[in-house]
Amino acid sequence: MAKPQSKTQKKTDNNVRLALTDACEQFLDDISGFQWLTHQADYSNFPASLLITCVFDTDESQQQACQNDDSSKMQNLIQTQLLKIGVKLKAPKQQVIFDSEESRVTP
Repeated sequence: MAKPQSKTQKKTDNNVRLALTDACEQFLDDISGFQWLTHQADYSNFPASLLITCVFDTDESQQQACQNDDSSKMQNLIQTQLLKIGVKLKAPKQQVIFDSEESRVTP
């Protein structure tokens, strides 16, 4: 994904980062097994290209979050935080994804 180039893109990226930081801090308090999140975007196709990855400590924690509806709550809070800065996700279920640190480790 392309890095922000213009001042406007950099400002947008910073605002997205701040909004996601707020969501992340709440998830750390409220969601069992949640570890961190990250985002990437191609700013020539923003916000459609915005992809947010929420990472859990284990595959089991990730699956549990999906089963007990924490994943929907996370998607909704991320959407709310982004709307506060004027960013509307086109397809939230495809743009907010879930992963685990276990599945990121290659043997």
